[in-house]
Amino acid sequence: MTADISKKLFNLSIDSFTIIFLTALGTFVALMIYTRIFGKRSFSKMSSFDFSMTVAIGSIIATTVVSSSVTMVQGFVGLGAIYLIQLTAAFARRYHWFKALVDNKPLLLMDGEHILYDNLLKARVTKGDLVSKLREANILKKSQVRAVVFEATGDISVIHTDDINLEVEDWILEGVKK
Repeated sequence: MTADISKKLFNLSIDSFTIIFLTALGTFVALMIYTRIFGKRSFSKMSSFDFSMTVAIGSIIATTVVSSSVTMVQGFVGLGAIYLIQLTAAFARRYHWFKALVDNKPLLLMDGEHILYDNLLKARVTKGDLVSKLREANILKKSQVRAVVFEATGDISVIHTDDINLEVEDWILEGVKK
């Protein structure tokens, strides 16, 4: 039994190696062509929809390269379909109803020095996570913080300054839930 498992886990013939290599190469070329046609936005993380597309592309590439049940041509068609869906969604996001459907709203986690604990709970972010992001942003004291935003992509933005007289302009926090 152990020999059977070992054979399944570690068996790689020259033929299967060649097929995997050529499929990976072909998929990489297709990915570059699609990205040149559809633009760099294809790999941005500007919205949760964009992030989902990146995950879907990775899944299609992995399946195409290592699964014998998916042909290279099927993988190319799948990649093309995802790119078309992303392009269509990018145009549809111009409509408020569609944008509200597919995008998360950013959420304010700190308003100045004040931690908004209810918003931490909504975002499922711990105080430890927040403090970690503050350290990443080189915050030395709470008075440097003007705002901390949990972005639609899942990133946390720390807006800070040493100048206590500087306030965040309203347009920077436009669309952020308080």
